[in-house]
Amino acid sequence: MRGMQSPSLDRRGFLGVAAGLAGSSLLASSPLGGLWAPRQPLFEISLAEWSLHRTLRKGDLTNLDFPKKAKSLGIHAVEYVNSFFKDKATDAKYLAELNKRCEGEGVKSLLIMCDGEGALGDQDKERRGQAVENHHKWVTAAKTLGCHSIRVNAKSQGSYEEQQQRAADGLRRLCEFADTHGIYVIVENHGGLSSNGKWLSETLKMVDHPRVGSLPDFGNFNLGRGKQYDRYQGVDELMPALRAGRQRQVARVQRARQRASHRLRPDARHRRQEARLAWPHRRRIRGRRQRGRRHQEDQGAARAGARAHRGRHAGQAAQGRQVNERLQSLPTYPMVQLAAWSREILDRGQELLDFGTGDPREPTPAILRQAMIDG
Repeated sequence: MRGMQSPSLDRRGFLGVAAGLAGSSLLASSPLGGLWAPRQPLFEISLAEWSLHRTLRKGDLTNLDFPKKAKSLGIHAVEYVNSFFKDKATDAKYLAELNKRCEGEGVKSLLIMCDGEGALGDQDKERRGQAVENHHKWVTAAKTLGCHSIRVNAKSQGSYEEQQQRAADGLRRLCEFADTHGIYVIVENHGGLSSNGKWLSETLKMVDHPRVGSLPDFGNFNLGRGKQYDRYQGVDELMPALRAGRQRQVARVQRARQRASHRLRPDARHRRQEARLAWPHRRRIRGRRQRGRRHQEDQGAARAGARAHRGRHAGQAAQGRQVNERLQSLPTYPMVQLAAWSREILDRGQELLDFGTGDPREPTPAILRQAMIDG
């Protein structure tokens, strides 16, 4: 708590009393009753169709069957890739059938990833305009499918500044069309200057349209020629324009590199988690993708779905150890739930008197600091 302490009941005492009331009708009818409600995952995930691109290209799976496949993997939201139904964007019968299958499986369509429709930042004005028009059909298809966005690329040519101006022009013109359909145009860091977080964030600001946004890919800040942009800096820079977030599942070698990165950057996971919590639509992490040849595509996607549902026990269960059902049913820790309620109140612009987790202002006692040094 901030600058105050209750003389009669400290935090531990409060939790003890509240725990005793957990089963009472008094607590059940109060906001505190939610503290002991069945635990819900902080995030859900969606499945990007590219996760299964080899299976789709072999013909062992079709775009129409993709929602059913996602459901079988325990995932209830999907991202489409336009290349897997390239000639169906304006086929009303096909889109109706896809909607029917999603509804039947209880799967939500979130977005369409659009590639191969021309460079929105092309240096030639006519080709740039044609690229914008080429994306129109995917905007209308996204609207029909109940998606919130289409994902596009900010590909361009020229100098740093020229590419910004050209990409911003194409994106703005596409956003103006998408706005009439209630669809967002979100840009992924996808190679070249778009994988430079500073360049992309500045470009999105230049677009200056409420329908433009970012889709940060936590594992795709590759600038080319062996150069990598700092992924945490990139995510921080793209956060103000966030409309969706993607975290890749990668093969073992890259996971080892990420773990090494986390050891060097102990705040890394917290920074990424804070970024997700800052996102207004933080209930879903969009675009779970499987890369690498070590595992079959569906096995990788299934592992991702299983981890999402296991929540805080994911690490233990992923190693093959069964988690006790009683542990799985534990409620959210009260201080975590109180913090979530606090965020919701502040997001609504309401004043909050926070008597939750403390904010120590006193310096750490010298004896403790010395003990740390001696240790």
